[in-house]
Amino acid sequence: MPHNVLFIMSDEHQQKAAGCYGHSFVKTPTLDRLAESGTRFTNAYTTSPICVPARASFATGRYVHDIGYWDNAHAYEGRVEGWGHAMQKAGMHCLSIGKLHYRSEEDPTGFSQQVVPLHIVGGEGSVSGCVKQPLGPPIKKSKLAIEIGPGESGYTRYDQSIMENTCEWLRDEAPKHSDQPWALFCSFVCPHYPLIAPPEFYEMYPHDILEHPKGNDLDYDLHPWIEKMQKLNCHDDFFTEETRKVAIASYYGLCSYLDSNIKKVLDTLEACDLRDDTLIVYTADHGENLATRRLWGKSNMYEESAAIPMILSGPGVAAGKVVNTPVTLADGSATILEAVGLGEETIIDGRALQEIANEPDDMDRVAFSEYHANGADTASFMIRKGNFKYIHYVDYEPELFDQENDPEEENNLATDPTYASTLADFHAELIKRIDPEAVNAAAQAAQAALVEAAGGREAVLNKGSFQGTPAPGEKAEYVQ
Repeated sequence: MPHNVLFIMSDEHQQKAAGCYGHSFVKTPTLDRLAESGTRFTNAYTTSPICVPARASFATGRYVHDIGYWDNAHAYEGRVEGWGHAMQKAGMHCLSIGKLHYRSEEDPTGFSQQVVPLHIVGGEGSVSGCVKQPLGPPIKKSKLAIEIGPGESGYTRYDQSIMENTCEWLRDEAPKHSDQPWALFCSFVCPHYPLIAPPEFYEMYPHDILEHPKGNDLDYDLHPWIEKMQKLNCHDDFFTEETRKVAIASYYGLCSYLDSNIKKVLDTLEACDLRDDTLIVYTADHGENLATRRLWGKSNMYEESAAIPMILSGPGVAAGKVVNTPVTLADGSATILEAVGLGEETIIDGRALQEIANEPDDMDRVAFSEYHANGADTASFMIRKGNFKYIHYVDYEPELFDQENDPEEENNLATDPTYASTLADFHAELIKRIDPEAVNAAAQAAQAALVEAAGGREAVLNKGSFQGTPAPGEKAEYVQ
């Protein structure tokens, strides 16, 4: 029987940073209860570990190389139709509240209504991330390392507005659409930087409980592709040991602040007697490195960056179940359409999470991800299947990790002769799906054209980047 959908997405929520995913001290009681009432996916991944491509993939149910939204300047504008368009054609109401990170509010992106939307800056986004061959110079200033600690930011205020608008819609507008299913995409920006957390949440995480980040040492061996990215986006160089702890405590505080806003939304859903007829999905667009390997932000295929929380709760969803089948953001579109009764609509790359959850674990299912954006010398691709993760870097040596025995991904098996056949099998799995060199060439050609249209390499680099899209009503501050 068709039902409503409340799809909640956060920005940059590392899968590990939640109690229900096993973190020893991060407090996310709302998400923990949601997982207890529904099904939690352990092997959930972004389709691209950066905002704009990930969200375009979610909107369309297709992979980035199929749709051409390569980076944070190639933003979704509705050219490739997605779940929202299908609902509109069926006469159903679908709206967004909060961050979309599409090109502009005027584009036909499938929503009947956009409330307090956040889109790329000026319809242009971050063109500096398109500069390749060679990459631009290292950053000279890190807002990420400066804007930290207890307090209030444009993002925390924005999330409060998103929460309030969502609760208001559920109370006042949802009853007007009771004749057919609706979908509400509630999209928070926390815990994305600036890493400034409300004091009561920051204080939950005293510095003495914070561990030294994995690989945050100068003698830690980095893969050459990762090392090049770290030298370009060298945010960690701007931290001291103490300020790094301030930032990490703030990040965890923002996770708890996010959880508190989700609680208010779910409490309102319950109070309005909508809970029993609404499928709830919680996920994130990607994760956060949080100083591991001296990296901040996202942009790679390690678990901290690529793995995301994925929780399903509602009609027909088993309570307290844990699913190990690999899933991705591309499955979100099929999930929504299946819930509202439009499951026959074609979603090329995704499959409804409800169906996956009601079947035995299928560890042969592939989770696929790719990255072409800021700091990437060449494209990277990920295949997660069975107990292994394979990372392919164009023009660089690959990585292979045993996720069961090496969950921290510190032992690259790609050079171990014992795993030569496994490596070959995973490479064949990749080649079956794409031509890595051809996809890389297509992405870089599109990026070069965008840079040229923006005035050329020097003009783009001289303009700088804004290191994070400002909240609505705030001005972008460009830095070198």
